[in-house]
Amino acid sequence: MFNPFKKYRIDRLFFYSFATLIVIVLTLTVLISFRMSSNELAQTTSLYQHKLLVELNKEISTRLQSIEQISLSLSREEQLISYLRVQKDEYQRYQESRNVAQTLANVTYSIPMIQGIDLYMDEPVFGDSKSYIQYIERSAASSQIWYSALQDNDSTLSSEHVIPSFQGTVPVLSYARKIMYDNKYLGILVIHIKADSIRAALAGQSSEVNRLILDDTGKLLLHTGNTSNHVQLSQWLEHKLDDSGYTRIRGEAGLDDNLLVYSKSPSSHWILVEVTPWEQITAGGFKLAEAVGIIGVIAILLALLLALWLSKQFTKPIKYLISMMSAYSLGGKKINVPKDYENEFGYLFLGYSKQNERIEELYRSLQIRHEQQRKAEIEALQANINPHFLYNTLDQLNWMAITRGQHEISRIIELMGRMFRIGLSNGESFVTLAEEVMHVESYLEIQQLRWKTGLEYAITVSKDIKQLFLPKLILQPFVENCIIHGFAVRSTGCIQLNIGVSNDTLHIVIEDDGVGLQMKSDKQQQRHTGGYGVRNVKERIKGYFGDHYGAVLKPREEGGTIVHITLPALTSRPDSTLWGKHPD
Repeated sequence: MFNPFKKYRIDRLFFYSFATLIVIVLTLTVLISFRMSSNELAQTTSLYQHKLLVELNKEISTRLQSIEQISLSLSREEQLISYLRVQKDEYQRYQESRNVAQTLANVTYSIPMIQGIDLYMDEPVFGDSKSYIQYIERSAASSQIWYSALQDNDSTLSSEHVIPSFQGTVPVLSYARKIMYDNKYLGILVIHIKADSIRAALAGQSSEVNRLILDDTGKLLLHTGNTSNHVQLSQWLEHKLDDSGYTRIRGEAGLDDNLLVYSKSPSSHWILVEVTPWEQITAGGFKLAEAVGIIGVIAILLALLLALWLSKQFTKPIKYLISMMSAYSLGGKKINVPKDYENEFGYLFLGYSKQNERIEELYRSLQIRHEQQRKAEIEALQANINPHFLYNTLDQLNWMAITRGQHEISRIIELMGRMFRIGLSNGESFVTLAEEVMHVESYLEIQQLRWKTGLEYAITVSKDIKQLFLPKLILQPFVENCIIHGFAVRSTGCIQLNIGVSNDTLHIVIEDDGVGLQMKSDKQQQRHTGGYGVRNVKERIKGYFGDHYGAVLKPREEGGTIVHITLPALTSRPDSTLWGKHPD
């Protein structure tokens, strides 16, 4: 697994890690502050706009409801009903048309927001085309913008459109009402409302605001400002649940996001909507995020300078320690470490100083040991002469015993020479099992020659394991312990050696029928579990192989002592560098 702390310099890792962390934190701070401030601004704006729309809706409702009441009262005017219902001669119709026109004109003059009134009827009396009151053939109503909505209603309010007048074309909202009498359709009364007066009321004190008046079906009646985003309006109408509220509409197909705040009066048939571009709302949040970003950039620069200074302060003692380690030489000039650090670097310098002192001590001890080793090698070279001298001396004694007929002495000398050769074994610490058995057989044969009679022994070992290796002089100390301590007060004795291998473990069992580990007489001391030779064997086995192997002495049920030795079954001589060469 890749670990950058194992490859790159600490000061750079510290600097770049610190810088990256600060940039990430700053970025998240700017984004979160922008999002939170934008949402807060949108909520605050929507609440303010909704309150304003409620007030505007009341004012516009008052104006339009007054037009509705005027339309209703005019449609029930007796003079107008009589004019439309009763058939008269041409002169009478003309006189009544002038009276009706005067009545309608008075209404128009008294209410400034009314542009004019049209009366759709059968066989109208055509008057002045420049008048605010127009008599129009009822069949021409089908081409008007309000006609389709009037088919299923008694009255309707049209969307903004233009009508001709003596002043030119004028934008108006038309309120059309059917004139009925005794379930008879007499005509249509249309009151044209000046769109600019309603627009002024809708705009309030702001001329740049984007507001709309929609009917119940979502049809646009009138608007202020730039409200060409009809796709968004249809999307809003599909998901609108309440008569009042606000929502954010996300733009599609090149359209921008907008905040829509809407309000509908319970007594009206229209909805007021204010459209505010989302960018306009988030402008304040963007400025806040920009200010936070500028402050953050300044903070980053200061933090990076701090990180750079801290990284240098962290790496300065480390670099100094590396330079001291590079300049250090064994036995060279002593390097003084800084002592003004009281933190972890102080412990590091102190530890390095103590380590150098320890290295110097070890170096001096190695020099002393080297001198001792050289002296020991010289003594060992000198000692190599002694075995040859001993072999030659034993050989001369052997020939002297033979020439004088001392065959037993000759045999003893021969066996001793064999034991010396196996014991020395050219300085090796491990010998074969065959050599170890030969060594203990030579010792037992010498003891038989000394005892004359009464000492018996038996060694059981298979040929296929005689090439296994074991530490030398393992068996002889235990056999010697049997003869010296087990048969100390006896003239007879029997020793048995059984050697075998089980589960990669060499098992050696030595039994004797001597006095056992405790003498029969209470006055005599207990038999020790082993003298120096036995303890030496135990310690060597433990040193070579650990606590899993060793030698155990315990009494035999038939009397005497039994020794159980366990060793690993080694098929080759262990490396001398691993085990060392033990002194003979």
